[in-house]
Amino acid sequence: MAPVTDRRRRLGTDGEDAVALWYGERGAELLDRNWRVREGELDLVLRWGTTLVFCEVKTRRSAAFGSPFEAVTRSKQQRLRRLGARWLAEHEVRAAQVRFDVAAVTWPPGGSPAIDVSTDAF
Repeated sequence: MAPVTDRRRRLGTDGEDAVALWYGERGAELLDRNWRVREGELDLVLRWGTTLVFCEVKTRRSAAFGSPFEAVTRSKQQRLRRLGARWLAEHEVRAAQVRFDVAAVTWPPGGSPAIDVSTDAF
């Protein structure tokens, strides 16, 4: 049996894959994934029309410990905003607007993922 951290990491990666596909099916272009700097990480960076989207993905097996949305606290939102500004400063991407989405993925063992995306979440 794989260690818990490996299973959690796999679940997180699978959730990000599912959300990237969700956006792609709706016409968004994936620009970056798991962009990391010392201060943190951006899960998905996408262009959707003239909008640049930074998406934080939270994946859970169930809602037993609360909604995945609840994991994106005010301090996490502030950190994501700083990371988004840094990503923009380091990339030559023009966009009419920028928004931050949160994708909650609930993926029960042996089941299919349920994806709920809150656009312009904060």
